[in-house]
Amino acid sequence: MTQLEKAKNWWKGAVIYQVYPRSFQDTTGDGTGDLPGITQRLDYIAGLGADAVWISPFFRSPMKDFGYDVSDYLDIDPIFGTLSDFDALIARAHELGLKIMIDLVLSHTSDQHPWFVESRASRDNPRADWYVWADPKPDGTPPNNWLSIFGGSGWQWDARREQYYLHNFLTSQPDLNFHNPDVQQALLDVAHFWLERGVDGFRLDTINFYTHDAELRDNPGLPPEERNDQTAPKVNPYNHQRHVYDKSRPENLIFLEKLRAVMEPYGAAAVGEIGDSQRGLELLGEYTSGDKRMHMSYAFEFLSGSDLSAGRIIDVFQQVTEKAPEGWPCWAFSNHDVVRHSTRWGLNEPAINAYVTVLMCLRGSVCIYQGEELGLPEAEVPFEALRDPYGIEFWPEFKGRDGCRTPMVWESYTNTNAGFTTGVPWLPIAHEHLQLAVSEQDKRIGSVLNHYRWAIDLRHRHPALQVGEQTLSADGDVLTIERRHDDDMVTLRINLSGEEVDGLGPWQFELNEA
Repeated sequence: MTQLEKAKNWWKGAVIYQVYPRSFQDTTGDGTGDLPGITQRLDYIAGLGADAVWISPFFRSPMKDFGYDVSDYLDIDPIFGTLSDFDALIARAHELGLKIMIDLVLSHTSDQHPWFVESRASRDNPRADWYVWADPKPDGTPPNNWLSIFGGSGWQWDARREQYYLHNFLTSQPDLNFHNPDVQQALLDVAHFWLERGVDGFRLDTINFYTHDAELRDNPGLPPEERNDQTAPKVNPYNHQRHVYDKSRPENLIFLEKLRAVMEPYGAAAVGEIGDSQRGLELLGEYTSGDKRMHMSYAFEFLSGSDLSAGRIIDVFQQVTEKAPEGWPCWAFSNHDVVRHSTRWGLNEPAINAYVTVLMCLRGSVCIYQGEELGLPEAEVPFEALRDPYGIEFWPEFKGRDGCRTPMVWESYTNTNAGFTTGVPWLPIAHEHLQLAVSEQDKRIGSVLNHYRWAIDLRHRHPALQVGEQTLSADGDVLTIERRHDDDMVTLRINLSGEEVDGLGPWQFELNEA
């Protein structure tokens, strides 16, 4: 691969560090993280070894869903800073050799976005069909049986137009109508605006939700034995449907190709989040095959489940080979929407180190979520302190996402707010997180933080681990990963159990770098 090809394909095999800006670093004392805080901590991210930083939404928003409800795509919400702050962040990141990827939420907006304010005003204004509107059934009920991921019907009645509008998430997050070419162009213009500002790529939220079935047909039911909690928690009736009409429509591919065409002159890359419990890997193949669609798909296979065994890893990759032979996945164990994997899988420190070693050796690109490199467990957030509408709706069976969104712990007991803020943090800082702070782990050989640094460096040292071919095998709990690219070869043999197996102690591994 030439240097030019390497530069163009920087995303392939890259390690992307996800920042949840509300909880990363506060510089104003208001208890909420901000863009200058991210800039202040970029040296830490670069020192970890990341290639790129994915920043969760920072656009203007009423914050009903904490930034995933955008009211202005072209401006920064004041709680996070200004466009000048963003420009400074980009400049510093590029000085450090870091790429910046921003989280674009294109499937829906806030109901306070000027587009929706105009759209709901009447049935005949210029943006009347920029959102998904439909008449009620003769009995006044919603047009079909589509459900919202956040609970209840996916339709909300609007008295102004005497029609329902579609919302796949909160009622305050109306869905845009991608069947309207003007909507598509407006969103392509948004992407162009940020590319001109210097971003290196996008993480695309709910990429398979963009287009809906124009005929508004009912989703069929899903048998109990086929239901899982990969997209929504088990207690959510959303899992009772086969979502063939409300999302993942074939028309999506046309828009994705238009978006790729906008990105191509900038050498930018996109990772699309596909939320689909039944067809996730199949859609990964569709959305990332060839060079006209998305570069990577953010895969959910390792973001759910109570464990991650050697057999399960092999099964997932067999499915990738079968359903997405030309696709390029982006793997993650934790993010801002799921229980942190150290808690989800019940891992101790050696186990956390073992699993990140596996992650850095798997074929695909990788996302790591702020704090996982410290081995942070899920925080217990009492009901009265909850901010997440998802958790408030389904409490206590599902406690929401606040437990993985608590502030980053930079300092330990020297600062009651862990070096995150001088004010009152927007979510409480978990006491058990303090002993895992960066200041504590930095100086300890063999800490989770230092092991993450080692594992990321291992990936960077070997083209085989970034773009090479992969062979997997398992002997009980022992997983073997072989990666090869030209004359570079790496073999990892690792015990993914708490018991000694075949000469390997609990969570121990053997590494052969040829």
